[in-house]
Amino acid sequence: MLKGVEKPEWLRVAEEFEASGLTQREFAGRRGLRLSTLQSWVYRRRRKESAEAQPAVRLPQQVIRAPASGAAPLKLALGGGVQVRFSPELGRLERVHIFSI
Repeated sequence: MLKGVEKPEWLRVAEEFEASGLTQREFAGRRGLRLSTLQSWVYRRRRKESAEAQPAVRLPQQVIRAPASGAAPLKLALGGGVQVRFSPELGRLERVHIFSI
């Protein structure tokens, strides 16, 4: 690629890299780009996306009563096969399990 590439062009190339499934080194080699140039474009694209992302919404929370001794741990299943377990006896996060789906 030539120096002075316009923003829409490097943004498009960075998006193509993200969708390619290739490593940055593989993608840059196939496109005839310097690795550092691709890394810069990908970094700027990701930074732009995170700046445009909506802030997380905090939901209200309230502890109604403490769990009885010997109560089953709280399990929280998240997307992507992630499960978080909270043990009342320990009063803290006990384990994080990651399962591939």
